[in-house]
Formats: sequence, C-alpha cells, structure tokens
Amino acid sequence: MTRNLYRDVTDRILGEMEKGALPWVKPWSGYTGSQMPHNAATGRAYSGCNVVLLWIAQAAGNFTSPRFMTYKQAQELGGNVRKGEKGHKIVYVNAFEKEEATDSGESETRRIPFLREFTVFNLDQIENLPETITASQTPAQNPEQRIDVAEDFVKVTLANVRHGEGSAYYRPSADFVMMPDFVTFKSADHYYATLFHELGHWTGSEKRLARDLRNRFGSEAYAAEELVAELTSAFLCAEFGFDGDIRHAGYIQNWIAILKKDERAFFTAASAAQKAADHLRGLALADLTPRAA
Repeated sequence: MTRNLYRDVTDRILGEMEKGALPWVKPWSGYTGSQMPHNAATGRAYSGCNVVLLWIAQAAGNFTSPRFMTYKQAQELGGNVRKGEKGHKIVYVNAFEKEEATDSGESETRRIPFLREFTVFNLDQIENLPETITASQTPAQNPEQRIDVAEDFVKVTLANVRHGEGSAYYRPSADFVMMPDFVTFKSADHYYATLFHELGHWTGSEKRLARDLRNRFGSEAYAAEELVAELTSAFLCAEFGFDGDIRHAGYIQNWIAILKKDERAFFTAASAAQKAADHLRGLALADLTPRAA
C-alpha cells in the first residue's frame, strides 16, 4: 500500500498540536543566532513545512544546532553518523505532467504535484566533520543589535506601521498595521513576534501577494489566514533570533480541525507563510541593492 506522505506529515504536526505544543514556537533553548534550519553542507535554508518538521526534530532530540545534512553528505565530508542515531524525515515537492481531455474534446497538460521523502541528520548526530563545517555557526547578536537589525528590516519594507492603540491588527481597507507602543510589551521578543504576525497579514493585500483577507471572524478561512500569519512570524522570529509567541492560542482547536479535515492544509499555510516571509525579505533586499545613477 502506497504511503500518503501528506497525511504522514500532517499527522506529525497534529501530534504536537494535540499535546498542546505549537512546534513553531521557540523549539530551541537559549539564543545562539538564527534558528532557521539549513543544510550544513550546502548552506541552503530549508523552507515551508520542512522548517517546522526540523524544529520538531530539534526539540525532540534536544539538539543545539539548527543544521542538518543527509547521510551521503556527511560521508562525502569525511564524517559519519553515530551508530544508533535515527534520521529525520523531510519532504520536497515535485510534479509530473499529465495529458487530459477537456469538455470540448481537446487535450490539455496538467502539472500534478507529489511529495518525495528523504532523511537528514542533525550535526549533533554526526562526528568527524571538518572544522569548516562544525565552526560555521552564525554568531549571536546582542539584544540591542537584534532590535536594530529588526527595526531596519521593518522600515525598508515601507509598511505603514502605526502605534498608539491597545491592540495589534492589520486593516486591509486602509493598508496599515496598528501596534501598541513598544513599552507596553513584556519584551522585545513579544513586540516583534506580534509585529511580524501583522506584517504577515500585510503581505496578503491585493497590492502584494493577494490572499483573500475578507474572511469573516471565526470562520475556517479566517483561522487559516491566522495560521499563515503565525508561521510568517515564526519564520522571521527564528531568523532574527527572537523567541516566538503564541498570539492566538484560541485558534489551536480550529487549526487542529482544519488539519484533520484537509491533509494538505498545513502545506498550503506553510507555503503561503514562506512566500510572505520571502516577500518581506525581498523588499528589504531591494532597498539595499545599489541603484544605477
């Protein structure tokens, strides 16, 4: 019987959520710089649902590093996976093309996505790697530097961020983000987790990524958009070294219901969140790119 990888991955996420844990909320201990999982051999960051799957692995194994690689990559670098260590399953999306007949009798080509699974190991599970790999961890910034870098990042997105009210929200009709004043938050971590969440919604404007933001409060679609914003915040918090925060604990049961109903819902939300975070990064990079005279 063919395994349903969509269901397998979704069940792993659900297993954490049903225990009362959101695997995207600070699955590491202590601040050691960026906590976005990436491949130690290639330097390439993992994305989408794989980020969350590797955070689950990091928490379960109490790993100190967010860096992973395949068994083959470890061997090619002269290292070896310690005996008895278990790998961590992640996925990548591929697609094949299929010719289908339309109602008019003509044929059209459809791209049909499917998942492939592969296994990675954390650097803590591998020995005898060269120092160039084991010593390549991004150095941590002090709290003041983190705030400066995050503030610069927000400014160059050119998002209209206002302060002064007692609640945080994004208003699509006027295209602005409202935030309580910085001093009203328990910490910088809480402030930026909240701001990144609202910026996640901001990317959904029809001027930008054009997600449907007209959903009624309390609806399934509204809860799904909240999950996109939560994951966007988690991705950016991990990148900038802030602790994540559970802003919408009341939605956990809604998210569980959505994932049980639709085995691809988490993939959709994680993909949308990745696009949102990438969009914000793209705005920041565009601002830093020298312009021709």
